Amino acid sequence: MSSENGLTHFDSRGQAHMVDVAAKSITHRCATAQGVIRMHPSTFQVIASGSAKKGDVIGIARIAAIMASKKTSELVPLCHPLPLTHVAVDFDLHEKESAVVCRAICETDGKTGVEMEALTAVEIGLLTIYDMCKAIDRGMVLSDIRLLDKNGGKSGHWQSADPAPRLADG
Repeated sequence: MSSENGLTHFDSRGQAHMVDVAAKSITHRCATAQGVIRMHPSTFQVIASGSAKKGDVIGIARIAAIMASKKTSELVPLCHPLPLTHVAVDFDLHEKESAVVCRAICETDGKTGVEMEALTAVEIGLLTIYDMCKAIDRGMVLSDIRLLDKNGGKSGHWQSADPAPRLADG
């Protein structure tokens, strides 16, 4: 049951509820999300060289992103807990822009999609970079966090019309 405006997390009376997926079929579902963190060039060099005092910024951010994807239902109130079958997180370093792009792919075999898990992974991956580097650059900016594509379920495949971040060397 959804509200009159088509929002599935509200019932016909406008009250929040967890979507009932009992009647849905189990299908393979996959989602890809992406986001960017921009920083001062000297901060970028610290990350790229692996010389941060707290350790391997990208490696730790990758682990944080994977862990976050598995905790999405604990962070977003109406998300279903999902048994993820695969999570991959990659970081691309863009020196000319002093930016790091995080991309996460989440997969499951289930009754509901993994878009929120992919988006959560990206957000936490980027926040981890911020946390590890904030002592040298509090002005870092997280942006362009979005779903790139999703597959599976009744609605099938969806893809963003503009999947690439706007970076000079990307």
